[in-house]
Amino acid sequence: MSNHLAADGGKPVCSTILPYGRQSVDEEDIQAVIEVLRSDWLTTGPKVSEFENAFADFVGAKYAVAVSSGTAALHSAVFAVGIGPGDEVIVPPITFAATANAVVFQRGTPIFADVDADTLLLDPCKAEAKITSHTKAIIAVDYAGQPCDYDSLKRITERHNLILIADACHALGATYKGQKVGTLADLNVFSFHPVKHITTGEGGMITTSNPQFAERMRIFRNHGITTDYHQRELQGSWYYEMINLGYNYRITDFQCALGLSQINKLKGWVKRRQEIAKFYHETFSDISGIIPLKINTNVSHAYHLFVVRVIKSELGMDRSKVFNELRKAGISVNVHYIPVHLHPFYQKKFGTYLGLCPHGEKAYEQIISLPIFPAMNNNDVHRVIDSLKIFITK
Repeated sequence: MSNHLAADGGKPVCSTILPYGRQSVDEEDIQAVIEVLRSDWLTTGPKVSEFENAFADFVGAKYAVAVSSGTAALHSAVFAVGIGPGDEVIVPPITFAATANAVVFQRGTPIFADVDADTLLLDPCKAEAKITSHTKAIIAVDYAGQPCDYDSLKRITERHNLILIADACHALGATYKGQKVGTLADLNVFSFHPVKHITTGEGGMITTSNPQFAERMRIFRNHGITTDYHQRELQGSWYYEMINLGYNYRITDFQCALGLSQINKLKGWVKRRQEIAKFYHETFSDISGIIPLKINTNVSHAYHLFVVRVIKSELGMDRSKVFNELRKAGISVNVHYIPVHLHPFYQKKFGTYLGLCPHGEKAYEQIISLPIFPAMNNNDVHRVIDSLKIFITK
């Protein structure tokens, strides 16, 4: 089996529960944080810009703005492009609620366009069909770590004079036609939650080539104030002005120190995720009724999630049965996601309904996320496969 996987077998990461995802933190990461904790700056200090510069260099972006979470990053991006009351923003249904919530935070209206049935990525044709005179932007979600069809989306946004935002929270380290995620849209949003590719505990980043967007987001994360304390210290000044209504979306220096340490390991971690995914793909090619999502030929997938469909008519059991049996076996699978338009908040406030996005709704009834994270070894991967095979072949 070692021909398929790079890591050697050994003791499983967790002898009882194998999570669907988890952080990797080593002694080097810990020491980087300790160093900052012993310094003069715990927040709004020099590590923030260091992390931003390192991140921008990694993805090849001109500007990077660090904030306190992926949600804060989405909100900052939506603010930067001027979304407000009466504006519509097209979003997919298969995503975490924060994608649409960011539009609502700015009192805009999220418009749900269905996903492609095979990839669960935003369908460009469905998105274009939703455009009206009120549409201002499209948010494309790189679901599970696979980049969207950015060529088609760019043609649509250029044709209709719209802003394209990439919710790339799942896709750090991925590429589309050789171009790195982080440079594919007008604004590109990332998350550093512990289950993501790198972590800062909580945290987020937005990349862009537009200096005006970058400046608006830097001010927005700091209460709408033009300078932060570190900048005023360097200038020897106390004076500041609040020019917009912003939020406290600042990230700390010790979080950024962790991010700086983690980003050096990112390429290896993405490679490991791809190795595990390759083994899953090969295994499921021989199991009827367990079907991985389609992977397009022009991408390098970052595999934040490994999502499969459970086809009841072929397997003889539905997703709930598979979910429950794997949980009983100590495999902490998950479901990503309940379609956003089916949440009670959206149904009540925006009148969304079952049947609005049929591809996303059908997929929701079938999909399940299997464990995938860099620290998984051969034994962990075998444990997932063997646990699955035991009960589906009974």
